[in-house]
Amino acid sequence: MARSDTFVLGLDLDGTCADYYGRMREIAAEWTGRKIEDLPEITDPNFATWGLSRDEYPELHRFAVTQRQLFETMNPLIGAPQALRRLSSRGVRIRIITHRLIIGHTHETAVSQTVRWLDRHGFPYWDLCFMGEKGDVGANLYVEDMLGNITALLEAGKEVIIMDNANNIGIDNIQAPRAENWIEAERLINDSYDRWLTQRM
Repeated sequence: MARSDTFVLGLDLDGTCADYYGRMREIAAEWTGRKIEDLPEITDPNFATWGLSRDEYPELHRFAVTQRQLFETMNPLIGAPQALRRLSSRGVRIRIITHRLIIGHTHETAVSQTVRWLDRHGFPYWDLCFMGEKGDVGANLYVEDMLGNITALLEAGKEVIIMDNANNIGIDNIQAPRAENWIEAERLINDSYDRWLTQRM
């Protein structure tokens, strides 16, 4: 649980800090033998719009992680590491919560790639949690982009900032603050942190 004397930011990675869809689009083009411009930038979680079946996705994911170092070769979203370094210097404790252990026998690879990527790009963090039920990890505020996770967190009474991207279709009716980029996300996180500091006085 979040300690009462520490403001904890529960931070998702894929689609929130890392350009997961951009890198997967490159790998999917190679996997399918199609030109990258033939794969729509907007897709669904199983990449059906890229010509993949639901059953094919696990093999693509395994290939991406083990043969193309997916979690080590994604670009950070613009401004994410810089914003998080500034937030950390203010006293925000960054707790990364990511659900990357979804394909069997790739866990060691996924974890090591994640740590190397975070360190290479200078992401500050105190805790690194690999789990799907993000609300079970105590945080004062969450930054998330996936519809299912956003809904579950809000239903559990958690404060959430939605990171908008081209693939989080279906969030139009959800009432929560939204950020289109890390300039907006940093402002919203600072606002939440300032409210928390005021309540402690």
